[in-house]
Amino acid sequence: MKSVLDGLADTTFRTITTDLLRSDFRPKMTAGENAVLSGHPSDQINLTDLYNKTLSTFKENEENIQCGENFMDMECFMILNRSQQLAIAVLSLTLGTFTVLENFLVLCVILHSRSLRCRPSYHFISSLAVADLLGSVIFVYSFVDFHVFHRKDSPNVFLFKLGGVTASFTASVGSLFLTAIDRYISIHRPLSYKRIVTRSKAVVAFCVMWTIAIVIAVLPLLGWNCKKLNSVCSDIFPLIDENYLLFWIGVTTVLLLFIVYAYMYILWKAHSHAVRMLQRGTQKSIIIHTSEDGKVQQITRPEQTRMDIRLAKTLVLILVVLIICWGPLLAIMVYDVFGKMNKLIKTIFAFCSMLCLLNSTVNPIIYALRSKDLRHAFRSMFPTCEGTAQPLDNSLESDCQHRHANNPGNVHKAAERCIKNTVKIAKVTMSVSSDTTAEAL
Repeated sequence: MKSVLDGLADTTFRTITTDLLRSDFRPKMTAGENAVLSGHPSDQINLTDLYNKTLSTFKENEENIQCGENFMDMECFMILNRSQQLAIAVLSLTLGTFTVLENFLVLCVILHSRSLRCRPSYHFISSLAVADLLGSVIFVYSFVDFHVFHRKDSPNVFLFKLGGVTASFTASVGSLFLTAIDRYISIHRPLSYKRIVTRSKAVVAFCVMWTIAIVIAVLPLLGWNCKKLNSVCSDIFPLIDENYLLFWIGVTTVLLLFIVYAYMYILWKAHSHAVRMLQRGTQKSIIIHTSEDGKVQQITRPEQTRMDIRLAKTLVLILVVLIICWGPLLAIMVYDVFGKMNKLIKTIFAFCSMLCLLNSTVNPIIYALRSKDLRHAFRSMFPTCEGTAQPLDNSLESDCQHRHANNPGNVHKAAERCIKNTVKIAKVTMSVSSDTTAEAL
């Protein structure tokens, strides 16, 4: 009896399972999926189009990814292709080489010339040359190493390198700031200039400026970074907190705005002076210069007009260079803080970073090599050129120094006497109203 029941159960189970397998018990599919599975073409789906669409979507998401959300992935910031890497390498090495040579030459000339070393304005130019020299070396090494060779440093090492670049360029802007203050005082307070701007004050000023620049640069290394604070990170600088970036932008912008204001003021004074001279074209200008020989020198109006035109050209060049080199860079940094970056903007920023290096390249030309005093000192470094050197500066101090240049034994002493004995520079205008004004040349 038991065997009969077992056989009946087995037969029943086989019958049920066979019917289920033969029945159309399948999940519902769309027409396109059914066509793909059955091997027949369909107008509603194409595997190639589906793959291309998926790939393009992935690439779009990859380009729009915010690197600040994954700050430890350095590859997210390495966005340049091969041709762009080659262009960056060529530009960096070319500009870096010229920058090093120019600033090294400026430092050698200033250190060799005792008269230039004694003048406060050349302390600021020396500080600018040191900052640009260090900045070019550190920037080229770090920038090429990161974007071309794709070196992945540890967070502390990367922040140390970035701090070196930040300190150098901040000190460069700070030196431009001190130079602008120096020239602003020489125009705004000409008779008190030698009392206000002394050698000791100049040394203290650029030492304080360098200290502030270094402190600002090492703040991320000391803990003000998004990894340490677990805060919002920049999309163009790995590990950099957006608040720190905004702070650095604010400091740099304030310095640059004052530089622009100072040179605009000087340009306005030069323009006003030129207009006055055109209105008084028949009058004469006498510059009273108290020197050791007691002689009075006279500069005619056409000569003074040429000096004002040359000054105006120099000031316009300074302003144009500042706007071109720092404007785009700061604009993209601000956009990084308040907007969302994509691959195109990151690539543009990488090339705009070269403008900082370009600024360091042209600074020696504008502030140092265009100085006739410095070119005269450069000629004096070579015995074959020393005899043919002419008074290259229109300043009275240079003229006084040149009068003693033919006496090799007393050149340095004469230069010091010229600086000390230039007690007063005044411009006396002979007019009906006996107008007397003073200005710095």
